[in-house]
This record gives sequence, C-alpha cells and structure tokens, in this order.
Amino acid sequence: MSGRRVISVADLTVAIDEHEAIGFRLTTISPADDPRRADMDGPEPIRLERSADASPAVGRAGMVYRDLIPGRLGGAVIASHISIPEGGLVPDYVHHHDIRFQMIFCHAGWVKVVYEDQGDPFVMWPGDCVIQPPGIRHRVLESSDGLEVVEIGAPAEHDTHREHELELPNGAGNPDRAWQGQRFLRHEYADDRWTGSPEAGWELQHFGVEDATGGVAAVRLARTTGAVPPLRTHDLELFFGFVRSGELDYIRPSGVTTVGPGEAVVVPAGEKFAFGARTPTEILVATLPG
Repeated sequence: MSGRRVISVADLTVAIDEHEAIGFRLTTISPADDPRRADMDGPEPIRLERSADASPAVGRAGMVYRDLIPGRLGGAVIASHISIPEGGLVPDYVHHHDIRFQMIFCHAGWVKVVYEDQGDPFVMWPGDCVIQPPGIRHRVLESSDGLEVVEIGAPAEHDTHREHELELPNGAGNPDRAWQGQRFLRHEYADDRWTGSPEAGWELQHFGVEDATGGVAAVRLARTTGAVPPLRTHDLELFFGFVRSGELDYIRPSGVTTVGPGEAVVVPAGEKFAFGARTPTEILVATLPG
C-alpha cells in the first residue's frame, strides 16, 4: 500500500466505476466475498476503502455469498456458498488470487468458465469441480439461472488481482503447467466413478486433488450405502462436509445432529465422530491437508 492515497467511500462498486470513468484501472480487490478495499492505478496510485459504517455489499462480480464455516477457523479457511439467482453473462474480468488453496464445486445450475493455459471455455455442471492453483488467471463468463457453487479457499481473506494484459482463452497453452507446485484440475461428475463397498458405509468418488495440489488438500464426493462406520477422529486443519442431497447424521458421543441439503458441517480436530444417513445422501468432503 506504500504511496497510495486512501479514499473512504460509502459504496465501493460505485466508487470503482467512477474512478475507471476518469482513467483509473482496478488492480486489486479484497476480500472477494464482501469487498472492503480496492487498489487502483492511474494519475496517482489510490486505495478505495469502504467506510466502516457502510452496509455490506454483494460480493465481487455481483455474486451472492453465504459463509459455510462460522468464524472461518480464525481466518485460516473460508467456505462460501455462492449463488447467481438470475443467469446470463457475468460481469467478471480476468483475474487471479493470492491463495494457498482454492476449489470450486458446482452444486446446482451451470456456469461457463475459462482458465489460463487450459484451452477453450467450458461449462461446469452439477457435481463438477475445479482446483484453481495459486495465481492462475481465470474468468467466469456466463451462468444459468439459479447457479449455486461451493468455493473453499485458504487463507480466508486474500487479494484478488485484475489482469489487464492477458486475454482468455490464450490458445491451447500448457495443460501440465504448475503454479507454485500445483496443477489445474477439472473433475467431471460421472455416476460410474463410485468406489467402495457397502460394508464401509460410504462409496467415494475421488477427484485426484491430492496429486494436483501436492498433498495440500483432498476433495471427494461420498454417498451412503446404508451402514454407519465406527466413530473416528482426525488431526487435520480442516474436515468439511457439504450436503448435496438427502440428510446427513453427524454422530458424536454427545448426540446426533441432522444436516440438510445446502448445509455444511466442520468437524473439529480430535472430536470423535461418524457420518451416517437414514435416506440416500450425498456429500462433498474436503480436507486440508490432503
């Protein structure tokens, strides 16, 4: 921020538009889910800061955010349920994030996206997932009505940088390229990819995230096969479950909590727990590290 004049504003989106109209250009905005500050270059470097008493705004590019992890684990991780109620072209721009880990999972509707060095734009359908390596340029292009995605990122608050030079798509590029040791990953949902046995309690659909991130994270889908596995514990930074369909029983020695569709559960490290279900249930499970 050194050398930037700070300007307090009531509406950050309006202030950005006004300054772009007079020759400034946006370079960085943060955080994505509830933007409070924006750096702009132009006749002089400035930082726009939303005043403390201003009402919270809709997230970046008009997307509606809902937190899925209360307290965001002290700022370590954010999980957001992001929706676009009315579809069409999305007012996004090519950008990248300063982040250790980030994933997008399509829960409902569809969304068209494009990524640096990954060829033509493509559509994500329900059950599809992408891993966005740190620094990869990308853009959301278009969505259906009622789009819903789950986004997980670490750390919780991070900068988003606008890209003014690179246009996407940028040709076939290099699909095997690594960004800070991680590779882009696209997982397409298919009903024939389940593995496991009824005796285990759940079947899994692995995404290959451990390999793509070098062990930073793991992501998979799980669906009930009827049996309830025994109580267990974990020592991970994050153990996150998002219910796609059905009702999840979050079982602990203290009792059972039922988690419905569109809701999430975060299991504390060291706590004895098991996941069960009395009806057909499917959940997204993400852990850090993988």
